[in-house]
Amino acid sequence: MDAALSLSLHPSIAEIPAEEWDECHDGNPFVSHAFLSCLEESGSTGPRTGWLPQHVALRDEGGALVACAPCYAKAHSYGEYVFDHGWADAFERAGGRYYPKLQVSSPFSPVPGPRLLRRGGVPVAALAEGMRQAMEALECSSVHVTFCTAEEAEALGNCGWLPRLGTQFHWHNRGYASFEDFLGALSSRKRKTLRRERRAVEESGLTIRTLRGPEMTPSHWRAFNRFYRNTVEHRWGGAYLTERFWRLLGERMGDKVVMMWAERDGTPVAGALNLMGPDALHGRNWGCVEEVPFLHFELCYLRAIDFAIEHGLPRVEAGAQGEHKIQRGYLPVETHSAHLIAHPGLRRAVAQFLEAERPAIRERMEGLSTLSPYRCEGEA
Repeated sequence: MDAALSLSLHPSIAEIPAEEWDECHDGNPFVSHAFLSCLEESGSTGPRTGWLPQHVALRDEGGALVACAPCYAKAHSYGEYVFDHGWADAFERAGGRYYPKLQVSSPFSPVPGPRLLRRGGVPVAALAEGMRQAMEALECSSVHVTFCTAEEAEALGNCGWLPRLGTQFHWHNRGYASFEDFLGALSSRKRKTLRRERRAVEESGLTIRTLRGPEMTPSHWRAFNRFYRNTVEHRWGGAYLTERFWRLLGERMGDKVVMMWAERDGTPVAGALNLMGPDALHGRNWGCVEEVPFLHFELCYLRAIDFAIEHGLPRVEAGAQGEHKIQRGYLPVETHSAHLIAHPGLRRAVAQFLEAERPAIRERMEGLSTLSPYRCEGEA
């Protein structure tokens, strides 16, 4: 690391002024000071969940913040969506100690975007060295930068980190003027399917609205917390995000919060939470208390496309997993992470695993791409 830069670790995002932090990134809401502070102040990150902030900051000789990264010390691998449980199990069976580790990410958010926040031409290598020093100082086994940009992953790879690929499904706006315009780009069979799904939701008796952050009242957030807990506890068994987190999010993120909301006779029954960035709508959390056919697809995917077209957004990112998204216009894209592992033996084993995993992921993506719902040239 450049001798002119000084490294510090911060157990709270509040120790770093919001203006300084936000000057280092491109407006992605999931690495914003406001989002990270909502997580900390609500108790969603911290001792209760085992996400202990150790935010990395680099300052120049004048004390100005020139680079930073949202970083957490962890004794588990939950809430990350890039799975390393197998690495941990193998290392600990061999007598090693995998935890604690350092996680550079937006907690509980499988949202691609910048993780190494920089300004003033600071190279990725400077933050890479800072994170290596943090790993050693905190006696951690490794550092994991997840859902970073392809450019960040490549730069970290040039610093000796291990790159890893993943897959998500994103919708891309091809200059559509309306949702009907988008439907026109699909094959006839897929168009009919989506129209039938939307019609079923329309005939269900639900009232569906799109609400922005300031329109969400405390009663809306209480209802959404019920939706969230109902979904998470039925599927995974643990809710990280607290009820206070939602209220803080609505207060601090303003119009970046976009909620697709469904009610029956004035009673809330489902909601899909998105955050809007400068170039994408990011789907994040969904929940319901009533099962309605196709409602999940309508609120999470189709309404998101509607919103993106109306607001001229280039992309909708609908979160982790879900091959069913392909039939609704969301195609496979690569996601990236990078991993620094201190122990030579574990590093070699992980490098071999990733070397084998990479072509398998690309082959799977090629196979999934053949399922595209978009019509071929000349097709009706």
